[in-house]
Amino acid sequence: MRALGPGAAGWAAGLRTRYPDASADGLGRLATRRFVRSAGAGGATAALAGVFAPLAELAAVLWTHAELVLHLAAAYGKDPTHPDRAVDLLVLTQVHPDRASAVAALAGAESAGDPVEGAWPRAAEAAWRLAAPLTAQAGGWVALRLVARLLPGAAVLAAALGDAAAADRLAARAVAVYRPGRG
Repeated sequence: MRALGPGAAGWAAGLRTRYPDASADGLGRLATRRFVRSAGAGGATAALAGVFAPLAELAAVLWTHAELVLHLAAAYGKDPTHPDRAVDLLVLTQVHPDRASAVAALAGAESAGDPVEGAWPRAAEAAWRLAAPLTAQAGGWVALRLVARLLPGAAVLAAALGDAAAADRLAARAVAVYRPGRG
């Protein structure tokens, strides 16, 4: 939130200044298009990383998803630098099932550096939750690598389409949360 939030806030403020009649939904659509395209391009690029493709893709996806959520928050008038956006990000990306568990995980992560008994198991759990999407995709990556030997470019195409679709689904969840009348 500290690193990416100010950019999202500046983006929304700039568009509101330039297009004062633009609706929040219009800004949300712009952000969604931008980051769905970015997710597709990031997935395609990551697929070219060879053995490191799953790690490269995970990094690209996490970065793009964070940017997408923060830009949508800004589009709908929420402060993208507020700590609540970290909670939103964990819930919207389905790392945590609800706000309460996301708040608890963030509190645990903040205190994980303290030499308090039990802090390392919480840090390990947080790391596992973040890596869960990667482990779920590992089998798919192995199968895709085998298919890619027969069909060159299949991995690039599958990664681009899959990551773009995941970003689009995330955008729909975020808009449902940030649209006025909600949270």
